Amino acid sequence: MTITRERKQDLISEFKRTDHDTGSAEVQIAILTTRINGLTEHLRTHKKDYAGRRGLLMLVSRRRGLLDYLKKIDPQRYLDIIQRLEIRK
Repeated sequence: MTITRERKQDLISEFKRTDHDTGSAEVQIAILTTRINGLTEHLRTHKKDYAGRRGLLMLVSRRRGLLDYLKKIDPQRYLDIIQRLEIRK
């Protein structure tokens, strides 16, 4: 579901491009992927949580848009991020 502040800071430090980077596409994709994975696990046990499913679809759509943007501006960065996060595409 939600991620802790410490986990978010770890993701930012792992995927940042510069020292003060907190909002690049890679960082946003990494944070969204972590949220998606947590929500997916939640939905495996709570199959009738339709509001949660809607939230998951919105997160996936937002991540897809960021991935498409990254693929358009820099294909190599796109390939690197999907490989590092193990996202199938």
